[in-house]
Amino acid sequence: MYDGIVQDLIDEFGRLPGIGPKSAQRIAFHILQTQSFDVSRLAELLTVVRERVRFCEVCGNITEEERCAICRDPRRDRTLICVVEEPKDVVAIERTRQFRGLYHVLGGAISPIDGVKPEDLSITQLMRRLSAGAVPESGDEPVREVIIATDPNLEGEATAAYLSRLLSAIEIPVSRLASGLPVGGDLEFADEVTLGRAFEGRTKLV
Repeated sequence: MYDGIVQDLIDEFGRLPGIGPKSAQRIAFHILQTQSFDVSRLAELLTVVRERVRFCEVCGNITEEERCAICRDPRRDRTLICVVEEPKDVVAIERTRQFRGLYHVLGGAISPIDGVKPEDLSITQLMRRLSAGAVPESGDEPVREVIIATDPNLEGEATAAYLSRLLSAIEIPVSRLASGLPVGGDLEFADEVTLGRAFEGRTKLV
């Protein structure tokens, strides 16, 4: 424990997701000990981000305008919608350059333990986008597939199952991203869920 404001700074960093006590302490002391660290620039950026960044009115991705760059891009395939948990998942999928459709960001995953219920996510907004059978901006072009890309963990699987039940009522094809053993991984280190999904998604070689 440190005195006064130094401990307050460490505590604030410790409140960030993924930052433990030791990491929070290292970050705080890096700022204190590095003369070239531009504290005013960091403070300015944090303020500007809070003021200017919002969530896209269509898909829920982060943007500085009413609609994100992906939703505004006329080159995207508007008949495909990929459902993800968080904006960071959009970035991860975009890096692959394999998907050219639109997204829908749920804002999390169903987790009774953490008190996250379906109504806490943007599932209603997703159903509204799909209820007419087409994305509003796509004219008469129907949505031909919804791809569920939630995380391959208990929360992600529960969310995917819940969405599948809802979407089955509107007769739009629904698929789930394949998941299984990572390239270069060892079977002995795979958890039961990952190994089970690998068996389910096995492909025939001969």
